[in-house]
Amino acid sequence: MTKRREKKTKLSFGQGIKTYREEREMSLKDLAHETGYPEKLLEQVENDEVTPPVALVLQLSRTLKIDVQELEKSDTKNASARLKSQKKRAGSYAYTQLSKSGANKHLGAYLVSIEPRTAHQGVEYHHEGEEFIYVLKGSLSITVGKNTSLLAKGESIHFNSALHHTLSNPSHDKTELLVVLYIP
Repeated sequence: MTKRREKKTKLSFGQGIKTYREEREMSLKDLAHETGYPEKLLEQVENDEVTPPVALVLQLSRTLKIDVQELEKSDTKNASARLKSQKKRAGSYAYTQLSKSGANKHLGAYLVSIEPRTAHQGVEYHHEGEEFIYVLKGSLSITVGKNTSLLAKGESIHFNSALHHTLSNPSHDKTELLVVLYIP
C-alpha cells in the first residue's frame, strides 16, 4: 500500500475533497465556478460541517475527476455521523446509494426518503445530465425550472437535470423515491 493511499484512508470525506482540490491547484472559488455551487457550501463540505446532497457529490466527482464513493468508504469513522447529519442538514431527507459509482460509470441509482410535509429548504439541485424519479410511496412535489408537478405513488418524471430543481413532500406520510441519474 502506498503512502498516498494510507494517507487518504485517514481523511474524512471533506478533508479528502479538500486534498484533491488542492492537488489540482484549485481555489474554493475555482471549485465554486466549476461546480456551480456556492463557495460557502463547498467550504462547509470540506470542513465536514454539512453532508453534500447527491447532486453536489456528482459535481465534485466530475470536476475533480475522482470516485467520491472511494472517499466515502475510506471515512468509515464518520460514515454513520454523515448519514445522521444528512437528515439534520436538509431537515427532511436522506438517501442511500444503490449502485456503485466510478470514473467510467454514468448511471447512479438512489433510494431517497423525504419526511412528511417538508421541503428541501435552501437546497436547489442542478447537475449535468438527466434525472428520472419514480415515486415508490407517498407523493412528491417537484419544481424543475419554473414548472411544478405533483406526483403520486407509481408516477414518474424524467428531466434535464442541468435545470435547477427542488423536491418536497406535501403529504402526511413519508415519501420514498427511486432516483436514477445519468451523468455524461
